[in-house]
Amino acid sequence: MDTPDISIPKAAIAEMPTVTFPGVITVVDTPEAAAQAVEALSCESLVGFDTETKPSFRKGQSHPVALMQVSTDNHSYLFRLNILGMNPDVKRFIENDNITKIGLSLKDDFFVMHRSAEFDPKGFIDLQAFVRSYRIADCSLQRIYAILFGERISKGQRLSNWEATHLTEAQQAYASIDAWACLRIYRHLTSGLFNPDENPYKITNEIITE
Repeated sequence: MDTPDISIPKAAIAEMPTVTFPGVITVVDTPEAAAQAVEALSCESLVGFDTETKPSFRKGQSHPVALMQVSTDNHSYLFRLNILGMNPDVKRFIENDNITKIGLSLKDDFFVMHRSAEFDPKGFIDLQAFVRSYRIADCSLQRIYAILFGERISKGQRLSNWEATHLTEAQQAYASIDAWACLRIYRHLTSGLFNPDENPYKITNEIITE
């Protein structure tokens, strides 16, 4: 495998236009809604995946995963795990190896999720390892997306309260974009349209730091 040699500077990302989510967003916060969402997703062969956790601002404090985002090309489902828990339908989705789920830093997601429930994740692909075969050295979602599409994923809502009674429109959009972006990255790389040698962020004779 070729050495990863594509890396984008922060300054370049800052100048890019902000990504907007183009699809429908459904907040899933009841067992009935979870069953309907998982049924709809069972028709998909490929989806994007991400999670959000309420931030901790005190040393030693931690929180369980509050939100699980699953996105198709045009529909995002936001499963409120702080309300639902690992209910049977959510568990069935995570363990369904007929649906390929694209995420990033999945080991961290599963580590936190396993604190609350036992499950056996199947059908997952982690972009952090996957993009290296396309010579992309960067491993954050924002950087990978910017390299491929020339747009910036805003991180303005990252430290907001994901256990709030109601998620704001800004929170819903932010959460949806992260899962959808994982899917879009995977589709683009596997389409054969990406040529590493033609990417403007290909660097030479420099040490790439992650």
